Amino acid sequence: MNKEYFIGIVPPKEYLKRIEFFQTKWMNHLGVEPHITLKAQGGLTPDKKWIDAVEKVCNHFKPFQMSLGKPMYFGDNILYLSGSSSELLQLHQKIVQEISPTDDLIKKYFELDDFVPHLTLGKEQYGLSKEQLKEMEELAVKELTPYPSFEVDFIRIYELNIEKNRYETYLDIFLDK
Repeated sequence: MNKEYFIGIVPPKEYLKRIEFFQTKWMNHLGVEPHITLKAQGGLTPDKKWIDAVEKVCNHFKPFQMSLGKPMYFGDNILYLSGSSSELLQLHQKIVQEISPTDDLIKKYFELDDFVPHLTLGKEQYGLSKEQLKEMEELAVKELTPYPSFEVDFIRIYELNIEKNRYETYLDIFLDK
């Protein structure tokens, strides 16, 4: 059974709860806790050898500030909160370089030059219609503001639990204190 992983950044607990509550108005099964994707699945192999590379990067990377912002779309079928932080982009690049997935995987998962920091609120793949996404966008502006700025001092590796069809926390790695 092939294990799947990705790496994310978790917003502060209170905001996490707000987003989860917000999402449950449209979906009863959330496939993963709300997060900002830092490194997608490409190159994160079942042998987990890449974890050492990720830890090495994190050991030399200082905690940093990150902000979430207004809702935006990828195409017209994925709604997300924008994320901004120049350090986040640097951390993403360093981790991708250390793991060195193939160019095809980098393209497939929108990494490096195509990387857009975001926190997904909903998408058609989750069974939502374009109308529901529009509704969700309008409500997000009302219910999820003010958008937080917060310190990122750890990253989270998620592992797919096949039975539950859900990504769960596998390991938290702290940034250099």
